[in-house]
Amino acid sequence: MMEWLQLLLPAWTMGTLLVFLTAPLGCLMLWRRMSFFADTMAHGTLLGVAVAGILSLPLWVGVTFLALLLVAVLWVLHDPRLPNDALLALCSATLLCSGLLLIQYLPTLRPELLSYLFGDLLQISWADLPVFATVIAIALAILYKYWTAQIQIAIDPDIAISEGVNANWQRLIFMLLLALFTVLALRAVGSLLMGALLVIPALTARLLAHSPKQMVIWAFVIAQIGVSVGLWSSAGLDISTGLSIVLTMSILFATIFFIQKVKRIV
Repeated sequence: MMEWLQLLLPAWTMGTLLVFLTAPLGCLMLWRRMSFFADTMAHGTLLGVAVAGILSLPLWVGVTFLALLLVAVLWVLHDPRLPNDALLALCSATLLCSGLLLIQYLPTLRPELLSYLFGDLLQISWADLPVFATVIAIALAILYKYWTAQIQIAIDPDIAISEGVNANWQRLIFMLLLALFTVLALRAVGSLLMGALLVIPALTARLLAHSPKQMVIWAFVIAQIGVSVGLWSSAGLDISTGLSIVLTMSILFATIFFIQKVKRIV
């Protein structure tokens, strides 16, 4: 039992800390209709892993560089003539294919490909937590400072701009925070499932909440349940932690949605 606790407690602590960032960012992403951005950023991390492998750098260096590069590319490509979702689809496909192509020529990375794609939260140790906790605290402080402006932009950009909110600056802050999240979440759920970690709790919370504050709280609760149940069940069933966490959240969404539908019919 003690061996299980020594393995699972650091991972559970990391997942719990990550949820503090997951809930508000996921809600903002839904309000701003930027769900595709999370998937694009997530697919970019795979290319970051490959670049780090080629240059013999720590993985977080390559992932951070690619995340910041993607923010810069999307900033440059922003054009009223080009739909955002189409641009994100272009970047997502390009980054994913580039990452997989490079990994094919890196035999040392191939055995760990599944952990990059679907995550392995159980690899987290107590020594990793202070750095993760510090980065998450900084991200939350930035988010707290600009929270009101972010909500104003999400609700009605035109009114927010007329009230003096710098829309471009707020968009950049939001994208940088999402880039930071992708670096942290790579170990938890992998590159392919990061978007689900943001979207599913916020989407489920939307079924239950009646205000932005309630939605963030519900998203936090649902994400926490998903991380806790998914992590402990993954250890018991010997499956990937990322898959288990996301499937747990999906089951929660389906259950709540079904119950509400039945109540309306009855």
